[in-house]
Amino acid sequence: MNIKHQKIVEKVKAETEVKRPMLKNILKAFFIGGLISLLGQIILEILKNGFSLEKDLANAVMVTIMVFMGALLTCLGVYDKIGQFSGCGTIIPITGFANSMTSAALESKSEGVFLGIITNMFKLAGSVIVVGVLSAFIFGTLRYFIGI
Repeated sequence: MNIKHQKIVEKVKAETEVKRPMLKNILKAFFIGGLISLLGQIILEILKNGFSLEKDLANAVMVTIMVFMGALLTCLGVYDKIGQFSGCGTIIPITGFANSMTSAALESKSEGVFLGIITNMFKLAGSVIVVGVLSAFIFGTLRYFIGI
């Protein structure tokens, strides 16, 4: 009886499951993520060439500007709309990190500054930091032993 039930459930699921346009979603994510990265590169080039900043300083200023823009667009509700359109294309750039921190802070602001915003700000971003540090450690270790 259990096997029959499982086959019926699988058949109904196959008939009613919405087909997702994978290629379309992948292309949207790729191009929106690429546009965000292109914007960062344009800002970097303007800072290096237009303002004659050194490479390291220009990188730091560009990252600061991109994080600010991501946080501002999140506060205005624009970043969520871009994320709904492009899917994971907005997660990868540094603006996705700003979005995760800002949205968590906005959701918990009614609980107060300390117990709400400060304690909940890293709920989503904390996992991003952990994965980033862990992957940097793994790739750094591999690079050290391979000698690249």
